[in-house]
Amino acid sequence: MTDREEPNLGDEDKALPELCDLCGAVVADATEWYSVVQDSSVVHSVDPRLDGRRMVVGCSREHLTQLIEQYKDRPFVDAELWAGKISRAIDTHGGRISSEELTAETGLTEAQVKLGVLWQNLGALRWHQQFGGGSPESTEE
Repeated sequence: MTDREEPNLGDEDKALPELCDLCGAVVADATEWYSVVQDSSVVHSVDPRLDGRRMVVGCSREHLTQLIEQYKDRPFVDAELWAGKISRAIDTHGGRISSEELTAETGLTEAQVKLGVLWQNLGALRWHQQFGGGSPESTEE
């Protein structure tokens, strides 16, 4: 970091080291292993073609294999992916988007949008119950 708390990117021509997604080991000698796995929690910031795909890095072939197996065991939940697509579209439009624009921009049907919103709301409710002191209806006075 610099004095202004801005990230220091260093020499742009020099590759930054990778971290193994399984053990966290630093791999700075270009011996890392890569794979792309399906993950419904991933929504690319600008490219919808990359939605639902996560690149994982292993410090060895064995660690990469373990990572791939972990993601094979994780369920791919369409509504989770749809919620991310909806959030990206809303953020892109500064929080103001019509339902017609939302379906056009996300490529989702109205039913998929409803399920994506429901998924997001259920996640928020679970978070609130776990960390926010109970159900949203309860008020502290």
